[in-house]
Amino acid sequence: MKKILIFAGTTEGRKLSECLGKAEIFHTICVATEYGEIVFHENPYVEIHQGRMDQEEMRTFILDGKYAAVVDATHPYATIVTNNIKAALKETDVLYLRLERNTDLSCDYDKVVTFEDNESCASALEQVEGNILLTTGSKELATYCSKESVKKRLYVRVLPGMESLILCEKNGICGKQILALQGPFSVEMNEAILKQYQINCLVTKRSGKNGGYQEKIEAAKRLGISVYEIGHEKQTDGFSFAEVCQKLESVCEKKISASKPLEIVLAGVGMGSKDILTSEVKQAIESADILLGAERMIADYQPKLEKKPYYMASQILPYLKEIQQREFFEAGCKVVVLFSGDTGFYSGCSSFYKALQKEIDDGKLDANVSILPGISSVSYLSACTGESYQDAQICSMHGKEIHNLAQKIRHSKKTFLLMSGASDVNRLGQILIDAKLKNCTVIVGYQLSYPNQKLMKLTPEECCKLQKKGLYICLILNPDAIEKRLTHGKADDAFIRGNVPMTKEEVREVSICKLKLYDGAVVYDIGSGTGSIAIEIASLSEKNQVYAIEQKEEAIALIKENKDKFMLENIEIVNAKAPEKFSDLPIPSHAFIGGSGGNMNAILSKLQEMNPTMRVVINAISLETICQLKEILSRYPIEKEDIVQMNVSRSKKIGAYHLMQAENPVWICSFNFREGS
Repeated sequence: MKKILIFAGTTEGRKLSECLGKAEIFHTICVATEYGEIVFHENPYVEIHQGRMDQEEMRTFILDGKYAAVVDATHPYATIVTNNIKAALKETDVLYLRLERNTDLSCDYDKVVTFEDNESCASALEQVEGNILLTTGSKELATYCSKESVKKRLYVRVLPGMESLILCEKNGICGKQILALQGPFSVEMNEAILKQYQINCLVTKRSGKNGGYQEKIEAAKRLGISVYEIGHEKQTDGFSFAEVCQKLESVCEKKISASKPLEIVLAGVGMGSKDILTSEVKQAIESADILLGAERMIADYQPKLEKKPYYMASQILPYLKEIQQREFFEAGCKVVVLFSGDTGFYSGCSSFYKALQKEIDDGKLDANVSILPGISSVSYLSACTGESYQDAQICSMHGKEIHNLAQKIRHSKKTFLLMSGASDVNRLGQILIDAKLKNCTVIVGYQLSYPNQKLMKLTPEECCKLQKKGLYICLILNPDAIEKRLTHGKADDAFIRGNVPMTKEEVREVSICKLKLYDGAVVYDIGSGTGSIAIEIASLSEKNQVYAIEQKEEAIALIKENKDKFMLENIEIVNAKAPEKFSDLPIPSHAFIGGSGGNMNAILSKLQEMNPTMRVVINAISLETICQLKEILSRYPIEKEDIVQMNVSRSKKIGAYHLMQAENPVWICSFNFREGS
C-alpha cells in the first residue's frame, strides 16, 4: 500500500485530500496550526499531522512514514516552507510534486498598485491616509507593525486560530483592530467590512481565485478605495491540479477524479439595467468565475476569471466543453449565463436549457444547472401603468413572426406586446389603422428601467411616426373589444363571393368538424374557391397554418381579398393545379378536398406519400365524384371511415309566406390514412 504526504495550507490542498479520500488512497496531511486541522473533514483514509517542522524534521517524518510521493500544496507565498520541503527530499527517491495555484487573474481596476514584497508595501503605506485593511495573514504582521504611524491605523483580517491571535497581540494589534474570520468572503461581505471600518486602502496578496482575490478587488472598486497587492514570482516547476492527480494515479495505481462538476446558472437580468436585478441574480453574477451573455448584458460586470459575449447554444456548449479541461475547473467553477427579461417568458433560456441538459445526459458535460428568473418587461410595464396582466393578451413580435395580431387585439381589452424596436411600433400602428382599430390607445414603454426611461400614450397614427431607436414594449388598450366566438361559423354573406362556387355555411361547419383539427395543424384546402374553408380554419388559431390551393385566377383573387378582409396572416395562397407544388409545401396534417379538377387519385396518392397517417375530408356534389368515393375507400388503406350525406334547406320569403328551398345535397367523406398497409 503506497501512501501520499500533502503539505497543505491552501484550498487546493484540501480539495486534493478530498479526491484522494474518494479514491480510497491513504494519505497524511501536514498543517502548521490547530486551526488548519479543524477545516479538514474526517475521512478514514486521512491522517492529520499538526505542527511546524524544520528541514530535518520534515526529512525524518517523510522517511519514517515511507511515503511514495510528497505534494507541496502550501501557499504560493510560503517560499521558506517550499524550500525546506525540497531540501528535505534531496538524495531520496520520493517523488516531489508542487501543486501550482493559478494567480494570473484579470483585473480592470486602475487603483491597484503592485509591490514585490511586504517591506516595500509597508513603506508605501506610510504615505496613505486613513484606515488600512490588512488581509495578507498574521505571519507578515511584524513587517507592517514596525512603523507606529501605520500600525495604529491597521485593521487585520486573520484566521480565528490561537496562533494568529497570539501574533496579533505580540505585534501590538488588539481589540477592535483584529477581525478573526474564516473565508470564503463574498463581495458584499468585503464591502461591508470596508464600510464599517472606514477603510481607505486594502492590502492583499495576489492569491488567485481560491484566495478570494477578485471578491476583494470588486468590493474595493465599488467604494473607490486603493488596493495595494503583493505580487510574487511565478512558479516554474509546478503542476496543475489535474497533472498532480495524473502523476499520483501512476504512483498509487488507482483512478483519481480530479474535477468537480461545473456549476451553471442561467439567469434572467430583466430589461438590462443593473437596478432591476433580483438579489439572487445579482449575487450569482458577483460570485461568477465565468460570465456569458450578449455583450450589452455583460459589459458592466467583471467575473473572477473571464467573460465572453456568447449567447447562442452553438457558441456556449463548445466553450463549456473546452473550459472543463482547464485548471480552474478542477477546483470547481461557476458559470453564469445571462438572458434578457425573465428566463421563462419569451426567452432563449428554455431552448438552451434543453440543449445543455442533453449534453449532460449524454455524458459530454459534467455540470449542475439551476435557473434564476428575472423581472420581465411586461411585469415592469404593468407596474408603471397600474394595469394588471393576468387578464390581458400577451404577445411578442420581438425577433419572431406573429400571426393575426389584429384579431388578437380586436378581441382583447388589453394586449401587452413585446417588440424589437421603433420599426415594430410603426408596424403595430399600421396594423391598427388597417384593421379599423383607431380607437385603441397604445402605451409605449421606452428603455424601461434605464435612466432615460419614458412612457408615451400614442394613437395608431402617432405609432407610425415613431423613429427614436431603443428598446420598446407596448400596452394596447381597446375600449371597443368584442367577445371572441368559441366556435367557427361565419355567415356566407361575410365572404366576398364573386362568381366562384363556395362551400355553404352548414356544410362548411360539418366538414371542419370532421377534420378533427388540433392547435398547430398544417392544412391543405384543395380547390379552395373563395377560401371560406381556409378562412374558418385559420381563424380558429394563429398556430394553424393553412395552404389555400387553387388553379383558377378569379378564385385566387377572391381568396386574397377574403384573407385581407379578415386580416389572417396564417394563410398562404398557392396558385397551382393539385397535386402540383405539394412537394414545395410543409407536410400536411390535414387536407380538405372541395374540388379535385379530375385529379382525385393523384391528389390522394401524393397526400398518402407525404403523410401516411393524415386526416382527409372530401366533399362530393356531382354524381361522378360520389361514384369515386366507393373506389377511394377500397383502393387506399384507411381507417376511421365516415360518410355523411347532408340535405340543407333554407327559408325563403315569398310574399307573406316563408318557403323552404333546398340546397344541393352534399356527401361528406372523412377518414385517416392507415400507416403500414
